[in-house]
Amino acid sequence: MDHSGHGMNMDLPPFTLGRGLHFSADPVFLIGCVLALGLYGYAVLRLRSRGDGWPVNRVIFFTVGVLSIALVMCTKLNDYGMVMFSVHMVQHMVISMLSPILLLLGAPVTLALRALPVAGRDRTGPRELLLLLLHSRYMKIITHPVFTIPLFIASLYALYFTPLFDFLMGSRTGHLAMMVHFLAVGLVFFWPIMGVDPGPHRPGYVIRMLELFAGMPFHAFFGIALMMATSPMVETYKHPPASLGIDALSDQNWAGGIAWAFSEIPSVLVLIALVFQWYRSEQRTAKRADRAADRDGDQELKAYNAYLASLQARGQ
Repeated sequence: MDHSGHGMNMDLPPFTLGRGLHFSADPVFLIGCVLALGLYGYAVLRLRSRGDGWPVNRVIFFTVGVLSIALVMCTKLNDYGMVMFSVHMVQHMVISMLSPILLLLGAPVTLALRALPVAGRDRTGPRELLLLLLHSRYMKIITHPVFTIPLFIASLYALYFTPLFDFLMGSRTGHLAMMVHFLAVGLVFFWPIMGVDPGPHRPGYVIRMLELFAGMPFHAFFGIALMMATSPMVETYKHPPASLGIDALSDQNWAGGIAWAFSEIPSVLVLIALVFQWYRSEQRTAKRADRAADRDGDQELKAYNAYLASLQARGQ
């Protein structure tokens, strides 16, 4: 398989974390990450300039999410990922399961709706176009569990266990398209589950948890299948460069272990976020109920006082 389209040196030295973190940017992802951070920061400053607040924790989540994408796509990890299955699997898992969760916890859609100006009467501006997209039939389809769960599963089995993966890895454009696909699948899968930003589907917390765990067993089984294989299963990684000093089957076993482990880590993170959201929702509901009870009590007290006053007036 010729990877010359990526313009990388095939005689990479044996992989170490230090070498992997050296800067080696994919231009598309580098520009995308810089734009994402710039636009998010501008929107936050716009809110604060008019006296509105924006939670610091959301800024941190979004920033770390963008940096996690830059980590796997704008460093030597991206170069090693072309010839090492294990490093590629780290890229895949981060960009499809960790980065989307962090980005969504930053609530970028909510921020955009608050920061964008409202267009005048009978006019359509960026904010109105965003609202139209959020309520469109297209968004209802691609964020529905009937669509997102099979897509999430197919992104593993239909990609790695068919010639499609080797075809995409044969060119820089194909590799870029695959990574963008991983990120997009992660975003549409976790978006309705996280429930931070507005969207067409807002199921209850129990349903969200069921959606989360519906796809994870398939993800874990994919990792186990790679670990238990007795021969390399992906053509691209059957013959790693001799300079790396690695065995293809051993590297594939590591890739399977990484995929299996990542089926647990994001699940725990999302579950913690959901429980926290559920707790806060119950607190808000209880406060509303208390306020309503206070109002009802005040009205009853006023009515009772009025009744006493009427009795006193009759006695006089």
